[in-house]
Amino acid sequence: MSARQPFLHDLSMLLSAPMQAWSGQDGQIRAHGAQGIYVADTRVVGEAVVTVNGEEPEPLGSAGPVFDSVVRAVGGAYADPLLLLARRRTVGASRVAEEILLLSDLPDEVTVSVVLRIGVDFSPMTAVKSGGPRNPLAPVRSDDRWVASSGAVTAAFEARGAVASADDGGLDFRWDVTVPPRGRAQVGWSVDAVDGQSPVTAAHGGGAARVAETDGKAGGIGTPGPQPLRVSARDPRLAALAAQAQQDLAGLRMSTIGRPDDSFLAAGAPWFFTLFGRDSIIAARMMLPVDPGLAAGTLRTLAARQGIENNPETAEQPGKILHELRRGELVLPANSHNEGLRLPPVYYGTVDATLLWISLLHDAWKWGMPDEAVRALMGNLEAALGWLRDWSDPDGDGFLEYLDTTGHGLANQGWKDSADSIRWQDGSLARGPIALAEVQGYAYRAALDGAALLEAFGRPGADDWRDWAAVLSGRFRAEFWCRDGLGTYPAIALDADKRPVDGVASNMGHLLGTGILSKEEGDVVAARLMHPSLFSGFGIRTLDSNNGGYWPLRYHCGSVWTHDSALILAGLAAAGHVEEAARVAFGLVDAAERFGYRLPELFSGHSGDDGGPVPYPSSCRPQAWAAASTVPILLATLGLEPRGEGQPPTAAAMVPTPFGPFSVEGLWANGRQFRVDVDAEGNTAVSAVP
Repeated sequence: MSARQPFLHDLSMLLSAPMQAWSGQDGQIRAHGAQGIYVADTRVVGEAVVTVNGEEPEPLGSAGPVFDSVVRAVGGAYADPLLLLARRRTVGASRVAEEILLLSDLPDEVTVSVVLRIGVDFSPMTAVKSGGPRNPLAPVRSDDRWVASSGAVTAAFEARGAVASADDGGLDFRWDVTVPPRGRAQVGWSVDAVDGQSPVTAAHGGGAARVAETDGKAGGIGTPGPQPLRVSARDPRLAALAAQAQQDLAGLRMSTIGRPDDSFLAAGAPWFFTLFGRDSIIAARMMLPVDPGLAAGTLRTLAARQGIENNPETAEQPGKILHELRRGELVLPANSHNEGLRLPPVYYGTVDATLLWISLLHDAWKWGMPDEAVRALMGNLEAALGWLRDWSDPDGDGFLEYLDTTGHGLANQGWKDSADSIRWQDGSLARGPIALAEVQGYAYRAALDGAALLEAFGRPGADDWRDWAAVLSGRFRAEFWCRDGLGTYPAIALDADKRPVDGVASNMGHLLGTGILSKEEGDVVAARLMHPSLFSGFGIRTLDSNNGGYWPLRYHCGSVWTHDSALILAGLAAAGHVEEAARVAFGLVDAAERFGYRLPELFSGHSGDDGGPVPYPSSCRPQAWAAASTVPILLATLGLEPRGEGQPPTAAAMVPTPFGPFSVEGLWANGRQFRVDVDAEGNTAVSAVP
């Protein structure tokens, strides 16, 4: 059987960056698929199976970190389940611990043999993701612990009161447990794991954060203390969505080694549990009114690794913002998403992260990032603008484009970075170099945002960048538009021959709000996005359902990506298409309800007539920009905009509001906290919180 990427949709997950634990819904971690305990990019436990008197307990259910089961190997012929076993798992920044509790309603004392089989498996994440072979290790005894090491990764196992035995594949911990009549008994174990070569670690103060799968119940385990964003609404789904999102984001918070106070969001668990330029920027930008410090940390973290030299092997160029950061080379075999990848530990193969970094700095400033903090990054801004001017258009045709020249990098370097994502309407693949539509919009916005910052901080070049943006807008209008039976629309891209690739796709939605479109062009885009071939009722499909390459469960060619739809609804609202934005917002909340209020990275493009969305089985969850998409849903509904200069934000809610009256507390602007209240008629009030 060929290797296959494991599915995740039916697994239970707990995480606290850089640790994560994946198990079945019964709590057992089996030697199958992606199940295991990980530190950073290495799995250290590939199996953790409990038996009682030689039999596995039979599962009853789970709620977050607690897994309940019944022990049927003990107690005679009682019809009722009178001996229960509960596993309570906790995840910290460097430790996973588990309590195993036996609860009895039997009239007599019982003694049982509880055995925990631990498979020690030091497989790299790349091997797990590609379905590759395992890497078992034999632990050795060290005082009261059993330790396994490989390179810089070390895992230390401990089980109080257990008799331990080791073999080439792991450990057995055995307890002889006496449970009193109608009483309880408890044992436990833990693993402490570190990766001394990982470039990422827990964010300062984030070690207590834990995120759990909650089986549709908003709650679970989050950071101690009150949640910063609080939503009260007639539609209870908004509050549930906000609560789940914040718990998810808490577990994804990281920092890089040497910069513990500059936190960012890892892209997603389990596959992308590290710094990704585009993903971390977009998530931080979404979260600006809720967590402005996250934007500052993300900006500084990426600025510290901004490109300096021209290196085709790493795709580094002067001023460029990186794509991803790993502890070692990333090697993945060829599949439908790529033609075989071999990426260096620090990889710069992204055409848009630099543009998005510029706009994040601008937006952070507008929301109240202190001038001195912005001023400290002005050199990085000028370097990023230098990349836009000198490196983003290698053939000089006036558009930003990309082409991997190594043969083992990303074939596509926008957010739809799978090899099959850029298609003509007949389903055939476009040939690169590729100039993506949305990237031209990002560049237009970045040029204007950069100009505003240059002017405000007394740096030269603002007028030149405004002129540059105007030229790009005219050139885009002349070259990117297509026509079909429904009318005109922006192409997904230009191909190697500078032809507009006529696939109808969600990419056009990212142009809204950038300013590159005229009002009339924005109206055309809004109407096309809401056509049933793109809008599924739950979000915007990545590819039109009439495309020859469409399939509702294809990664970038028919699925719905949460962040994609959230960015589009924000653009619709900014362009004045309030009714369309409300429909997308309501659709995303409907989807969230189907997924236990944890909006996944992506889900199927099925419409309600087809039964509605189903999971994309290997989708990350949680995923940073998916969880952060809760904020654009709220902001677009509130019509919230920053005013700068120490002023409170303005708000003009959608009328009618798609979710009825509601209030949001925990919003920040210019260093002050605000709340917004919306009544049933859409009247909006913004008030400062003392």
